[in-house]
Amino acid sequence: MPIRDDIQTNVDLLRGLFTHTPDLIIRRFRIKTSGALAALVYMDELTDRKAINDNVLHPLMHEAGEGSETDSIITVGDVRRAFDMLQIERAILQGRSVLLVDGVRTAEVFDTQGWPQRAIEDPQLEASIKGSHQGFVETATQNIAMIRRYIPDRELKIKEFIVGKRGATKVSVLYLADVANPETLQELEDRIARIDVDAVLNTGELEEFIEDNPYSPFPQFSTTERPDAVASHVLQGRLAVVIDRTPGVLIGPVSFITFFQSVDDYNSRWQSSSFLRIIRFFAFFVTILLPAIYIAVISFNFEVIPLQLLLSVGTSRVDVPFTPLVEALIMELTLEMLKEAGIRLPAPIGQTVGIVGAIVIGQATVQAGIVSNIMVIVVSLTALASFIVPNHDMSAALRLIRFPMMLIATFFGLVGVAIGLMVLLGHLIALESLGMPYFSPISPMMFADWKDALIRMPLWKMNKRPVSTNPMQQIRQSTNDRKGDDG
Repeated sequence: MPIRDDIQTNVDLLRGLFTHTPDLIIRRFRIKTSGALAALVYMDELTDRKAINDNVLHPLMHEAGEGSETDSIITVGDVRRAFDMLQIERAILQGRSVLLVDGVRTAEVFDTQGWPQRAIEDPQLEASIKGSHQGFVETATQNIAMIRRYIPDRELKIKEFIVGKRGATKVSVLYLADVANPETLQELEDRIARIDVDAVLNTGELEEFIEDNPYSPFPQFSTTERPDAVASHVLQGRLAVVIDRTPGVLIGPVSFITFFQSVDDYNSRWQSSSFLRIIRFFAFFVTILLPAIYIAVISFNFEVIPLQLLLSVGTSRVDVPFTPLVEALIMELTLEMLKEAGIRLPAPIGQTVGIVGAIVIGQATVQAGIVSNIMVIVVSLTALASFIVPNHDMSAALRLIRFPMMLIATFFGLVGVAIGLMVLLGHLIALESLGMPYFSPISPMMFADWKDALIRMPLWKMNKRPVSTNPMQQIRQSTNDRKGDDG
């Protein structure tokens, strides 16, 4: 719908578009320079009132400019022009203010956005000991600015998309133009462009629309709230997807190994970082296998248990009326409910409920003969191992996988556990992230990437970017001298 040259008609059209919208402000006045009747239209609470009063209304109403142009007296940085009502509608809903002038068939759009937003804080889910304490917020422009502080390079490019018919969300893809693979970039752009939905409200929704295998429990994009983590991935040749109105940033393509890497791995000595990474991979196997192995050994393969331990286990289970599977399910589901309750309750109460609830329920169930002491130990170790995994999405996937592993162990024993591991391994090998192998550098075998896989080698040995990201520019540093002045 084109803009009319009569201001009253334009105002009536806007009132028709924004019915039952009391926060729509239409400020009528006369421009001092030309004497023309004008109207400034904006959405209250989505704009910066001080900027509107000081940089738009005051100059137009009290200052004289050159000729009839308003651009010479407006002191707003970004001034655009709109040619139809659809552009005006989008600008108003995005927090901009629109100037309509009588007798003019175009409108001027001022960048006066100023919606409520929180201050930059320490990321809650990705705490760091020695790293930065800045976390992303719900404003995409601020998030991009924090990333640019880490990569002040002209090759850092941004491609913007608008996703959603009703809740139009700005999605920005950040990458290094001379490093990122153009085919991977094009694949991501095509997937985002194909999204046809009312609104995308958070990173999880967007991830489901663009991931390779939506039926897999494993995350195929890494989500982070840390700008230093995003900068590290972008420098390695990956792509970062910044979604407006959400503090999480998607990273892709990623591998299975990526979810066991932490920012602190590169802030600490490589020996201690390697040791901690090995512990995380050990925790991965404990999380998915420990309850299943316990059930398999108790139900089928008890001959592998030493005699003294077997007698101890038998004594602890003598009064338990349930099978090992039911016993494990009772404790695992109880633990998951305690975890969920701890998240939903206020922080001080949630911590109390988690600690006290686990102790009281664990002791009471053992005394009541519902579960055995050994099962409490197994479930506690499993929960502890799942929390060691640094990525929340991967930790949730591992907690989900242990239930079918427990079920198959009940019917087939240790053979079933081995079969379950083979199926899991086959799934990981077949999985992809933006068309890249998910289980690299293990399959396909990429020995160059093993320097930062199961362990972390010294930084001065990692001269190339990960081969799994297929970067155009592989060299990221020259051979650095490791010797001191006396070397």
